[in-house]
Amino acid sequence: MSEPFSNQLQQDLRNGEVVGAAIALALLAAVYALLPKHARKLARQPAVMLAAHTAARILMPLTHPDTTLHEVLVVGSVLLLLASIGRSGVLLVFDIGFGRRLSRPLPQITRDLVQGIVYVFVGLAALHAAGIALGSILTTSALITAVIGLSLQETLGNLFAGLAIQVQRPFDVGDWIQFESDPKRIGRVLEINWRATKVQTLDDVEIIVPNGTLGKAAIVNHSKPTAATRRSVYLSVPYGVPPRSVHAAVLAAVQGAPGVSAAHQPNIVTSAFNDSGIEYWLRFWTTDFGRRDVVDGEVRDRIWYALSRASIEFAFPTRNVFLHEVSDDTRERAKAARRGERISALRSVDFLSMLSADELERLADMAQSRLYTAGEVIVKAGDASGELFIVARGAAKVLAPNARGEFEQVGDIGAGKFFGEMALMTGEPRNATVIAESESELIAIGHEAFKATLDSHPSLAETMSRVLAERQARLQAHAAAGADDPREITERSHQLLSRIRSFFAL
Repeated sequence: MSEPFSNQLQQDLRNGEVVGAAIALALLAAVYALLPKHARKLARQPAVMLAAHTAARILMPLTHPDTTLHEVLVVGSVLLLLASIGRSGVLLVFDIGFGRRLSRPLPQITRDLVQGIVYVFVGLAALHAAGIALGSILTTSALITAVIGLSLQETLGNLFAGLAIQVQRPFDVGDWIQFESDPKRIGRVLEINWRATKVQTLDDVEIIVPNGTLGKAAIVNHSKPTAATRRSVYLSVPYGVPPRSVHAAVLAAVQGAPGVSAAHQPNIVTSAFNDSGIEYWLRFWTTDFGRRDVVDGEVRDRIWYALSRASIEFAFPTRNVFLHEVSDDTRERAKAARRGERISALRSVDFLSMLSADELERLADMAQSRLYTAGEVIVKAGDASGELFIVARGAAKVLAPNARGEFEQVGDIGAGKFFGEMALMTGEPRNATVIAESESELIAIGHEAFKATLDSHPSLAETMSRVLAERQARLQAHAAAGADDPREITERSHQLLSRIRSFFAL
């Protein structure tokens, strides 16, 4: 390099840098003004470069023109100025120009690659402006390229794999992917850069996966083509239970479970005949893949309660069983205790309190105990059923349609309370929906169980119709703040008696 820093060259550089500094300052001001407030930190880098250029220009007169330090300051000031202009230009084009026109931001790897190319040209331009001949550099570029290629082989592989990912787009930021057979290698994509992809697992652990590894792996994207993902739950039931009964109970349990997609109909198939029982395969969908384990657990809870109410047990593997003799006296005491609890619950129903002890005992033996979890529908408005429910423990809420046809809560039913008396006695459809507010145990008295009582004592129908008529009259009088009308009670009693006799074929 012959006299690279002659007076004429230095004068040309000073003139060019004055213009370049003005351009850099204008671009920096435009970037700061056009970027959103939360993104203005991106303007720090070109601002620091421009400040460093200014500092180099201030130090240059303090050094002798023939020293190496002076040459470094000259080349460095030009390089910093051009780098500031290049960085501001990239921000204006990609973050401001394309960012406001594209539906999604450009991938980080694309922006980094473009920025790197800009910096390469900036470096060459700075060397050329400083009067350094590029010919000698280019003659040795083949050797340099070979050395760099061998030393950065893996890094370049990750770079090109990252570019392939951006072009093919097998996944995007925010998608849930699996890149290994290990279930722990499932995570949500946080970032895709030029070297690696950052993934966050359900354990809140960040995994940095080289793009080269992803380029060779079979990637499972759980977020595409739609956000709905099918989940599977397996259960085993003894051979003595009809498959259709299991299908009906399980599908009813899944409906409305938290996290289960209502847009996709769940289904169940008889999967296998195992040694311990029949295996069933339940398939349902969820759009909340990040909570998939919690959703699976909620579904299993619902299945347990549903099968418990249907008196369906789970099949168990064959194991060593240790038998303990239970005396007849112990069994009778346990049976008597359960019967006593049901009789006590039956006595809390006003129109059943007139039954004799023997009649209550027979009715208690025919009643059923049912468990419901929080949020499950016990009865639905419009359903035709003939069961009376008594809340042994827990609580439920009553929903009824308003004038607009929308269901709203109109009451609560706590322990010791009952509902469904008109459905039991007359078979009329439910006029409200009742939903369990917490895990609740209910005693259900069905039509057949009560028919046996009325068949033995037909005169009870007349007495009970009178009690029901008085109860309805009191409720209406309370709502209207009026007094009971004996004639209305008598008329209502006759109507109810007619319906009860017809319903029970008395």
